[in-house]
Amino acid sequence: MQRDPYPISTLKTMEEHGVVPDVIDAAPQGILEIKFGNHELKMGNILTPTQVQNKPTHIFYVAESGAFYTLYMTDLDVPSRKEPKCRECNHWLIINIPGNEVSKGDVLSDYIGSGPLQGTGLHRYVYLVYKQQNKITSDEPKLENNSLEKRSNFKIKNFAKKYNLGEPIAGNFYQAEWDDYVPKLYENLRN
Repeated sequence: MQRDPYPISTLKTMEEHGVVPDVIDAAPQGILEIKFGNHELKMGNILTPTQVQNKPTHIFYVAESGAFYTLYMTDLDVPSRKEPKCRECNHWLIINIPGNEVSKGDVLSDYIGSGPLQGTGLHRYVYLVYKQQNKITSDEPKLENNSLEKRSNFKIKNFAKKYNLGEPIAGNFYQAEWDDYVPKLYENLRN
């Protein structure tokens, strides 16, 4: 049974905000619940980099018993929504998640919080979940959370095609712009 935490259509809001077609061809049917403490994603609401600096405290999507899933987070608007020369920036990628037990998946790209540069406006941060056909043996590089190397221009459509993931089954997103946490984030990153 699917939980619908709030009556929002993924299709309407993802199309309104250009997530469709900027990153995916069609909005997923399911809503991905994501919370950072008391702060919850609500299909395009605004959160601050300070609020999302650490991994989410709650992630839920409807999962089939015995199935594996992939979770992906991206910034679509690097360096800005007007000039997204580095679309997509891979912020988090986990494969082989048993059911919805995200902590038991294989991390390919460790979590990096939102870091929109000052003056670049709101960025869209999108979370997507894909149901895998089977367990994935990946040849992708493992990316640590202290580096931006190999994160820009990552294309989830290409990754999904390579590993036969199909279309996402659930999604959600928020928007964020620069706050005073961003310089602290970049102090911990190397290129």
